[in-house]
Amino acid sequence: MTIADSPESDLPIAEVTDTETDAQPAATLIGTGGEWWRSAVIYQIYPRSFSDDDGDGIGDLTGIRKRLPALAELGIDAVWLSPFMTSPQHDAGYDVADYCDVDPLFGTLADFDALLATAHELGIRVIVDLVPNHTSWDHKWFQEALAAPEGSPERARYIFRDGKGPNGDIPPNNWESVFGGPMWERVTRPDGTPGQWYLHIFDKSQPDLDWENPWVREQFHGILRFWLDRGVDGFRVDVAHGLIKEAGLPDYTPPVDAGSMGGGIVGLEPEIDAHPPTPPYWAQEGVHEIYRGWHAVLEEYEGDRVLCAEAWVEPLTKLAEWVRPDEMQQAFNFTYLSAGWSAPQLRSVIDNSISAFATVGAPSTWVLSNHDVVRHASRLALTAENPQGHGLGPNSPGLPDPVVGLRRARAATSVMLALPGSAYIYQGEELGLPEDIELPDSARQDPTWFRSNGERYGRDGCRVPIPWEAGVPTYGFGPASSDKSWLPQPADWDRFARSSQEGVPGSTLELYKLALDLRSRFDLGTGAVEWLPGYGPDVVAFRNNGVTVIANLGSTAVELPVGDVLLSSEELGEAALAPDTAVWLS
Repeated sequence: MTIADSPESDLPIAEVTDTETDAQPAATLIGTGGEWWRSAVIYQIYPRSFSDDDGDGIGDLTGIRKRLPALAELGIDAVWLSPFMTSPQHDAGYDVADYCDVDPLFGTLADFDALLATAHELGIRVIVDLVPNHTSWDHKWFQEALAAPEGSPERARYIFRDGKGPNGDIPPNNWESVFGGPMWERVTRPDGTPGQWYLHIFDKSQPDLDWENPWVREQFHGILRFWLDRGVDGFRVDVAHGLIKEAGLPDYTPPVDAGSMGGGIVGLEPEIDAHPPTPPYWAQEGVHEIYRGWHAVLEEYEGDRVLCAEAWVEPLTKLAEWVRPDEMQQAFNFTYLSAGWSAPQLRSVIDNSISAFATVGAPSTWVLSNHDVVRHASRLALTAENPQGHGLGPNSPGLPDPVVGLRRARAATSVMLALPGSAYIYQGEELGLPEDIELPDSARQDPTWFRSNGERYGRDGCRVPIPWEAGVPTYGFGPASSDKSWLPQPADWDRFARSSQEGVPGSTLELYKLALDLRSRFDLGTGAVEWLPGYGPDVVAFRNNGVTVIANLGSTAVELPVGDVLLSSEELGEAALAPDTAVWLS
């Protein structure tokens, strides 16, 4: 049995308080078919680590634009750009100081418009990251709040509270920040005396907005229109489950094993059907009114625009509330991402995902890696618990075998891209990139590392700039004249570089290209899962639109049925599927 040849594939601005800039004529990609997002494969670009055009060691919009043809060749439908808006970069751009401008690190609004136009010319839609839960403390809204008296309208934009105790020196409640330490920071009055405390779910440089305030909601309607008028195809909404807090801000102590993003997802084997307690700062009912308003704003525009929720919410039946017909179109399936290397668990989460989202008429959205989690080429071979957000480093327990990790990652991706619904790919996973475990402590920049006093490595290991060409400085991440890279790259990444894999049969890059081409040809994104009986407990076997998918997650080889091989994640034996291998048959 041999891998089949790859078939040919077809290729009124509202008033806002941020930077005032006239939008260029919208360059929206209007598709011929509706609801493209139901089956789309969307590629996440982490701008600072994708491609550096100017040689300063940080990726930029022009670098992205120049690399877009390579993504079109890969076969994706859309890109999601992690934050590129004006920011002091205390949390890699997730601390926004101006929602309506581009940070000079990444370029200008004109550079963004050029990127958008090029993407649309290539048939690629563009989704931008929007961070509504909090701003940077450098944002003028927060600076105005600090300068204004207690109880003022400016203070009411954020969650300020008096402290407890005789002198107000005890935080308003016991909440702990996702990045470690208290979730409250005290400010100093103009006369030098201690003042109120403000809430920050993440770093102290990221004060939470008060979304009970109608003024805040109106500002974001304007921000949405600013980018929609420029022609963007949608928004990935950061911390979409965190905007509303429980009334009264009651004390809360999370379970010992709670994941750091608050979804109850932890380690390698989440309780798929568990009902973890809902923290008072996550997944409150009031968030849904906000997204119904956002949905209405997107409805004003042509082109089938999309909202995707980053919502760490379990169980899946609750997550489905974010994608009801009048709210968002997609929600990241972190229960799927967090599943261990277990066939029963994988079958269960696939079934539960499809059924949960189907109840509200939405597609399931599959994902294995992103900028916040250990890359799945490493994560799937861990042998110890690794709570979300802790990251990996030289002293982490249960470090992965890189050979096993890559085999499992290739098989896992082969399963994911055969499922109906939409799939997300994180930059570099198509190269088989593992987590950078040996990153020097002196190079780390994630706030988690500093706020936890080095107890958590954080997310830098999955954010290292990706390799494009072997044998050149920064593996082609930057121009040949530059050896700068904002995070140092491993010394052995020549083998992962795109140039080392291009056209090489069996390479991870060619596996992704083939899988995406076949997915399109067989319309797997719009199909349905039909489970196949007769396989053991360690096998995932299903049929979708005429393609049989079999994945061996066990330790012994599995006999294969008769059929033509369309794709195999590893070289096949004589009619047998080795452990940690997946195959597509027709």
